[in-house]
Amino acid sequence: MSRKLPSINLSTPREIRKLEDLGQIVRNQRAQGRLRIDDAAALCFVSSDLLSRLENGRPITMDKLLKVLDGLGLRMLVLPACDAVLLKSELEVLRAGSKPSRALSNTSERDE
Repeated sequence: MSRKLPSINLSTPREIRKLEDLGQIVRNQRAQGRLRIDDAAALCFVSSDLLSRLENGRPITMDKLLKVLDGLGLRMLVLPACDAVLLKSELEVLRAGSKPSRALSNTSERDE
């Protein structure tokens, strides 16, 4: 029996507050790449059982999580919650095609 491709979920959360959110992001990325779970697992050098557990919001080890994220072209960014609010709003502005605010551009210049 052939495995089905997942459908792309346009309401996938951007902010992770629980394991289920992370699983939805991973499954959506796999759907966008049109990868079956066994193919995606092989690409990430993990088992399809592990990838299934992650996509269903069950815990896996951090080293395996990082392998999956890397294999699917995802990155994890950890920052203080107050900065997350600013970054989230700036990303929305960028996605809408506008220029970022001075606050964000000043921060990036200062960090370099």
